Amino acid sequence: MKLGIAQLNPTVGDLKGNCDLLRRALEHLSERKPELVIFPELFLTGYPPRDLLNQTWFIQKSEEALKEVKEISRHYPGAILLGTVTRTRQSGGRGLYNTAILIQNGEELFSQAKTLLPFYDVFDEQRYFDPAPAVNIFSFQGHRLAISVCEDAWSVLPELTAAHPPTLRKLYPVDPLSVLASLGADLFINIAASPFWLGKQNLRLDIARTHVTRHRLPFVFVNLVGGNDELVFDGGSFILDRHNNLITRLPWFEEEIRFIDLNPTTATHPEYQPLSEPEAIYHALVLGLKDYVKKCGFKKVVLGLSGGIDSAVTCCIAVAALGRENVLGVTMPSEFSSSGSVDDSYLLAQNLGIEIWTIPITTLHHAYLATMEKFFAGTRPDITEENIQARIRGNILMAISNKFGHLVLTTGNKSELAVGYCTLYGDMSGGLAVLADVPKTRVYQLAHYINWEKQIIPETIINKPPSAELRPNQRDQDTLPPYETLDQIIALYVDEELGPKEIIQQGFDQETVKWTLKKIATNEYKRRQAPPGIKITSRAFGSGRRFPIAAHYDF
Repeated sequence: MKLGIAQLNPTVGDLKGNCDLLRRALEHLSERKPELVIFPELFLTGYPPRDLLNQTWFIQKSEEALKEVKEISRHYPGAILLGTVTRTRQSGGRGLYNTAILIQNGEELFSQAKTLLPFYDVFDEQRYFDPAPAVNIFSFQGHRLAISVCEDAWSVLPELTAAHPPTLRKLYPVDPLSVLASLGADLFINIAASPFWLGKQNLRLDIARTHVTRHRLPFVFVNLVGGNDELVFDGGSFILDRHNNLITRLPWFEEEIRFIDLNPTTATHPEYQPLSEPEAIYHALVLGLKDYVKKCGFKKVVLGLSGGIDSAVTCCIAVAALGRENVLGVTMPSEFSSSGSVDDSYLLAQNLGIEIWTIPITTLHHAYLATMEKFFAGTRPDITEENIQARIRGNILMAISNKFGHLVLTTGNKSELAVGYCTLYGDMSGGLAVLADVPKTRVYQLAHYINWEKQIIPETIINKPPSAELRPNQRDQDTLPPYETLDQIIALYVDEELGPKEIIQQGFDQETVKWTLKKIATNEYKRRQAPPGIKITSRAFGSGRRFPIAAHYDF
């Protein structure tokens, strides 16, 4: 069969724009005349549409968009397979399916609703959809197609052990792909909106190869690409033959429309090369930031440049995503700022070619303290006075945003956000937290990756001890455990969901573990008020991790 793979970047809710994307993809492939062009999961609505699905008007608009796709198909010789939302027409349940629909010459040939509805981490599909009542194959162009939607292929996971063959871990009581194989299918097609996190690129291939090994059927996987809110979809669509050879793989983090002839005599076997961790994180953050700015209607961003590594890495990512002409850096020195911090910020701005402003805050800080002096009488200076500086800086950046329409980027990392080493309404003020899911140790890895070919981030920034510079001679490690230790504890607790005893048993100091976990718990209220952050790990703070604020639990 001759296929077209449309690994594209739809916008959530933009039904007209997504139809236009589909039309352009078909025009691009028209000369090659594929028999079937495949688009990702919920392509028409964008993924995830979330509570738009509760709006009757949106469902009606989605149905109108599907009619437009059918009309487009009348002028195209091949068939179209795409994902959209459909009504169940049942009296009970949620009333909607997450559906893959096969269309040709203006007619719906076949539809298959999603069976397995994920309800973990960032996924909440049981809130909106009903599961498919059944799965069936469809005969098309001499093939018996087993069409499935994303999670339906995740019914079993290969255990990451040295066992051969690998042990299979069942996630659901139903395995849709096994049912489809038993019905006589000869080709698996899985359309997906599978978001990125570190390690997932290999895992997807392992899952597909597990199904190929079990059923000896070729596997076509078509994934979404692009950033939507905190999620980044990395593409990487691929095709495996029945012997588990890789026929083709589309690029990571890029749109691509590709023609593939499944005739075995024309098959090639490219290498499957997932990106290195720093490279994958970098491209995920660049794409996530670029799409967030574009899809929210912004053109330019502004961020504070402290002379530290977090703001430097954030600035580099912003320039890569948006272009140097669309990034404004602001350095806001106080009496506690070192001269090197300002100099380093200017050197970074020079290396990147961005505009930079200097707005000193010492006078504002002193005026603030003078205003509060009689009310603070009888108390000793503490973190309150330190945080005033961070809040002044946040207000300045927001004022620039209000005046010129720039989106404010916050620069804090996952380590700081975890333990509350950040100031609410200060350095947490902004529209997008670029590094919110990047631990401090990985920030350094990103800095070295950015500097791989030439020095963009000055070495003085990378080598200086981290400091908020809110009091004389302040260092992060005066307050926090070493980042190498802190990040491992955070990963074990947040990402792997281990308890304190299990973490301590891995060799970590008991008091450090208890301190870290208590800080994570007591700073939930801060994170709830933080801007959205781009997800790059298996468990980010945000919509995928829902802990109570008004609670008391003893570790």
